[in-house]
Amino acid sequence: MTAVPDTVSDASLPPRTQGAPVCVQLPAAIGVGALLTALLAVVFFEFFRRQVMFAVTQPSDWAHTLLVPGVSGYFIWLRRKELSALQPFVPCWLGLVPIMLGVAWYLLCVFGPKPLFHHNIMSLGILLTLIGMAWVLFGTRALRWLWFPIGFLWAFGQTLSEVMLNQITFRLQDIAAVGAYFLLTIIGMEVDRSGNTLVVWSGGESFPLNVAEACSGMRMLVAFTALGVFLAATNLTRFWQRALLVSAAVPIALAVNIVRVASLGVLSQFNRNFIDGEVHEFIGVLWLIPGLFLYMGTLWLIQRLMVEDGPRRTDAV
Repeated sequence: MTAVPDTVSDASLPPRTQGAPVCVQLPAAIGVGALLTALLAVVFFEFFRRQVMFAVTQPSDWAHTLLVPGVSGYFIWLRRKELSALQPFVPCWLGLVPIMLGVAWYLLCVFGPKPLFHHNIMSLGILLTLIGMAWVLFGTRALRWLWFPIGFLWAFGQTLSEVMLNQITFRLQDIAAVGAYFLLTIIGMEVDRSGNTLVVWSGGESFPLNVAEACSGMRMLVAFTALGVFLAATNLTRFWQRALLVSAAVPIALAVNIVRVASLGVLSQFNRNFIDGEVHEFIGVLWLIPGLFLYMGTLWLIQRLMVEDGPRRTDAV
């Protein structure tokens, strides 16, 4: 008889899996992410409620915030191949740290000192939480492709406070008034300016035009900046090209708004109703069309400006 050995050789054993990292497939990660998102929606309910309220009650200013989550999702979809190649995802439990910090910061803003109860300050907690969730569910390597959509959602998916807007809006009003004054003067019209009020004279009759906050061009600046970031991320690959296109949003928005205010000054001579009410809003929207073509032309020019050889940066989206 052959003796049976008391021990089995290590070579005959299957490889150990005790120290193997936890791996998650994409469907499971999406399912867990949806559950966590639902739970966080309850925690951040007050923030989301106020954002939707602003978008619904002030659609001309903030309706675009309701579209931003879809745009962020589109950025992720553009990198679906890169993300799929990382499967199975290896969760990084260090992401729990920004999640806890984000929730703690948000709760401090809600229940803590009154100055912290401000949606722009609260949003920092939501940003940390979203980054932590992506880090935990999809791992460190996937975060390379996810940080930009999350940042875009945070930057353009929330409204800005009146205090922040007023600091910028006041200066934009001055620029619009001065620019429209010189433009109307150049085309041969008689114009007086007193602060942010223009008075256009025609046939001995005066036509006052007040460059109010709504005419400051702030909405146009926000819209063109968001558009610039989108176009830069989806059409350009080099950092300097992207920076140039996003920076171009400022002069383009200012120029289009100056022309818009000047056109209102011209139209007011034919009908005073052109400077008030729905017609005024329609003219503002109408000028977005040539502004869009101007911006697309800027993109076309940048794409053909100083084409360089060598590797290109495609890390953003």
